[in-house]
Amino acid sequence: MLTIVLIDDDPISTFVTEKLISKNVNEPCQFYKYQSAKAALNEIYNIKPNYLFLDLNMPEMTGWDFLDTFDTAQNEAQIYILSSSVDERDINKASKYQIVKDYLSKPLIKKYIKSIFN
Repeated sequence: MLTIVLIDDDPISTFVTEKLISKNVNEPCQFYKYQSAKAALNEIYNIKPNYLFLDLNMPEMTGWDFLDTFDTAQNEAQIYILSSSVDERDINKASKYQIVKDYLSKPLIKKYIKSIFN
């Protein structure tokens, strides 16, 4: 079973992402959803996700703060930034993080899902 963590303060975006992944991935998936990056960080090492989808612009702790705090030695999740920002500075900044596999724009589309999960 694939374990997937969705971190996004927008519940509609999280709902859409979960449904799209569920419909287009052949393997069974277990989802953990967080509206707070800080809350996710407290539980992430026990969950040990295969995939993690991270929004950037959130209150309290941003996606960038999460990436700066996340301990890759304790977790091997494939991390994808899923953001509504198309700002080149964000895209360039994301590429500087070795743990970030890709920067995807919202909403997630079938084409992205096929390339991530195949």
